[in-house]
Formats: sequence, C-alpha cells, structure tokens
Amino acid sequence: MANVNRVSANEIREEVVSGKTLLVCAYDDDAKFSRNHLEGAIPLSEFKTRVPDMAVDDKIVFYCA
Repeated sequence: MANVNRVSANEIREEVVSGKTLLVCAYDDDAKFSRNHLEGAIPLSEFKTRVPDMAVDDKIVFYCA
C-alpha cells in the first residue's frame, strides 16, 4: 500500500496560489463543480484535457466537497 502524505489546507492553498500544485474538483458534473468548487480549482473535465501535457512529477490534489 502506498504511503499517504497528509498536508494542511493552508499548505495546499499556498501551493495552488503559487502555481506549484493543481487543485482538481473531482466531480464529473459541471453543475456540481459550479456549486462546490474551491478557489483556484479546475473541473475534472479540464483536468482530463491537460493530462497528455502533464509531467510525471506534477503535484495534483483531487477533492470533492
């Protein structure tokens, strides 16, 4: 089983704001994204279009609210 690294919400917010981390709202429904997304998050549909251009070591945080 993989190790899970726990981080605080403040740490993630700083990384998202600075562009070091991609925050993805894991709902596959644009209406749910509109109602529940956090500041700086992108919808899952946008993430899927970015995958081919992403590096293996890009930091990504998925969440559902």
